[in-house]
Amino acid sequence: MALVDNFQFDQIIDLTKYLKFMKSMKNDQKSEYILIVDDQVDNLRLLSSMLINHGYNVRKAITGKLALTVAQAEPPELILLDLMMPGVNGYEVCKQLKSNPVTSDIPVIFLSALNNEIDKVKAFAVGGIDYISKPFLLL
Repeated sequence: MALVDNFQFDQIIDLTKYLKFMKSMKNDQKSEYILIVDDQVDNLRLLSSMLINHGYNVRKAITGKLALTVAQAEPPELILLDLMMPGVNGYEVCKQLKSNPVTSDIPVIFLSALNNEIDKVKAFAVGGIDYISKPFLLL
């Protein structure tokens, strides 16, 4: 069962508000949506419902490969990216996003059950801007 910590969710909301403000200040072609990438359908449903209820447009991807395709075709404002997925994991997805000029400026927040310092350092090293630990706690 997926749960969301209000403090951590508030950080996501604050960041997306900032990104929307920044987008209004420049004239680029990014779509105003958040891409959620997780191989756990329950997590996708929970996070997308919460963000939609706060007025955000959301797209979902269940694999890293699909996330790369979606982000390349229509770059999102923000990506919430699970680390541990079958096939292409979150580290590799982020590396590929950051190496592509079309997607390199998209902020990536990692979501993971891995909670040790090495995993967090690696997430920042590949280009993540934040790291939120699972399980989430819905208060």
